[in-house]
Formats: sequence, C-alpha cells, structure tokens
Amino acid sequence: MKQHVIDTTNNAQIVIKKVLYTGNVHITGGREGAARSNDGRLDINLSTPGGPGAGTNPEQLFAAGWSACFIGAMRHNAAALSITIPADTAIDAEVDLATAEDGFHLQARLNVSLLGLSAEDATRLVEAAHQTCPYSKATRGNINVQINVVV
Repeated sequence: MKQHVIDTTNNAQIVIKKVLYTGNVHITGGREGAARSNDGRLDINLSTPGGPGAGTNPEQLFAAGWSACFIGAMRHNAAALSITIPADTAIDAEVDLATAEDGFHLQARLNVSLLGLSAEDATRLVEAAHQTCPYSKATRGNINVQINVVV
C-alpha cells in the first residue's frame, strides 16, 4: 500500500505549540456507512440527511461536537468574567447542508439557552466563548454562523 500525503498546513496561520488530544475515527461507506473510533467509544451507523436509515449524519455530528465544545468554552470563560453558568445551560444547534453557486456549503445557528442570566452577562459569556471555542475558530469566516442567546 502506497501513501501520499497532501499537506495543507502551509495554508494555516496558526503554529500549534502542543497537541492536547487527537480523535481517531475510521469511516467506511461515506454518508451511508459507519464511523468507529479507535478506542471504541464511538460506534455508529451513518445515513444521508433526511434519508432512510437508522444512522446519524455528519451535520448532526458536527452540531453535537460544536455545541459540546461551545459549552466547555463558556465554562472556561465564566470564572474570568465572574459569571455563574446556569445548571440547565443548553444549546440547540442547527447545521444546514446547503448549495450555492460553487457547490455544497454548511451554515449554522447556535441557539444558546442561558436562562436566569441577564442579557448583558449572557452576551458577554457567549461572545467570549465564540472567541475561545476551537469549532468557532475553525468556522469563522468560512461559513455563515448565527448565534442566538436565550435568557
């Protein structure tokens, strides 16, 4: 088996100092296949969005990963902002698979529920999280993103 590496890191403007974690997932069959992590914690079937099948799809997985990371980023920033995060903090994420003139694209909406916080504190916390969250950084300037804050 031959391996050919396509290195796109020269396009990045970020110099990584330390890798904290690497997720390893083996995908077979594309959107109608399966995804299995090397540690066995992820073992799911995949299906096309809105299509038949019992599996999830990449858009749902992306929404779940981004939302979990975003809540972590809010927790990370809360102490520095002297804000206590409500216990029932939640995100309803919507990731659209869409088309444009040049082909397929994603766009997303994060509906962040911070019930009990003032609008000012919730906004400050969400803005800080959006600057900190690696998913937010990865999507910034690449896809349409709307963040709605519910207090």
